[in-house]
Amino acid sequence: MIDQLEYNTEREHLIIPEYGRHMQKMINYAKTRETKEERNKLAKSIISVMGNLQPHLRDVPDFQHKLWDQLFIMANFELDADSPFEKPSKEVLEAKPEPLAYPQNYPKYRFYGNNIKTMIDVANTWEEGEMKEALVYTIANHMKKCFLNWNKDTVEDVVIYDHLLELSNGKINLKDTDEDLTDSSSLMRSKKKYSKKPGGKKNNNNNRGRKRY
Repeated sequence: MIDQLEYNTEREHLIIPEYGRHMQKMINYAKTRETKEERNKLAKSIISVMGNLQPHLRDVPDFQHKLWDQLFIMANFELDADSPFEKPSKEVLEAKPEPLAYPQNYPKYRFYGNNIKTMIDVANTWEEGEMKEALVYTIANHMKKCFLNWNKDTVEDVVIYDHLLELSNGKINLKDTDEDLTDSSSLMRSKKKYSKKPGGKKNNNNNRGRKRY
């Protein structure tokens, strides 16, 4: 009795396991039929059973198309039967996708993040005036804060100005300005202000007495 036990590791590999082994056996049987008329009849019956196994997808657009594609995939593209839709291609299914490029425009200053470059490009499109000047200094202060997060030591404003000039392709130049950026100690102090307290406990005193709806 023990010698007749059959383990899944010894059985045929299931191409789409969600449909189960009996469905795979039905498809394998349909592949062995000699006449195309019989194969077509079996294929339609199999599609009907596959649809009953997923009733929640009956109203999904192209549901029947998906079932027929899965039928040919589980048949390893060896089922010679007529389909109301274009048959899937094994070459297209097994084709490897193109590798995705890493979304990093300026890896030299990676500690600033990718959003800084986007903000600088937007600032370059604005007309000269108080609004643009305020945006530029906001960007410069944020760059300084990012730099301090990467390097805990203090940083001179001229370093931030040089990086900003390079990232803006020479269009934003603050080297001759008389206005200084926010002090390094203030930027680091604001970071500690919102950090979690020792022990990991949050201060919930401000929520006392507040109405809950």
